[in-house]
Amino acid sequence: MKVVLLERVENLGAIGDVVSVKDGFARNFLLPRDKARRATAANLKAFELDRAAIEQRNEKNKADAQKVADKIDGQTYVMIRQAGETGHLYGSVAGRDVAEAIQAEGGKVERSQVVLNTAIKSLGVHEVPVRLHAEVRATVKINIARSMDEAERQAKGEDVIRSQFDDERQAAEQSAQELIEGGAGQQEGFGDEA
Repeated sequence: MKVVLLERVENLGAIGDVVSVKDGFARNFLLPRDKARRATAANLKAFELDRAAIEQRNEKNKADAQKVADKIDGQTYVMIRQAGETGHLYGSVAGRDVAEAIQAEGGKVERSQVVLNTAIKSLGVHEVPVRLHAEVRATVKINIARSMDEAERQAKGEDVIRSQFDDERQAAEQSAQELIEGGAGQQEGFGDEA
């Protein structure tokens, strides 16, 4: 299907471009979201008449998106989740969860604007891109931890899983050393009474 674009669409074209797209993409995405119109003679003529208004609307949307991007770009959002000993989450963090975390802090982000190709399934600080407009992007950090204390340690750059394993290994070595020094399994005076 041939359509005329009413706004810049990534990997497709800019305002006013006439492009050929698959029917389903046009019917399910471009047309309902007012990103394009069918490229009929009447629509092309109407587009040329409305071009200035369409470009002005696009600039306004871009400016609004830039304001939101300036507010959230580089921000860190903490999410407390349950996880196993190795740092794998019980469940995962999806785009919806990221959008809700940003909205809870006052950011205006929709779930569809969060660019998360695969769900996050581990503890740590993860950078997540947010596409607010075809020409405006921001990057937020999502700090996923089991507690606020752990989140603060992660924010300082500490790998809490590695630290946990190091602490456990150190405690095991110390306990083994104490057993060796104390003569594990031996009792004083045992066998001296004969």
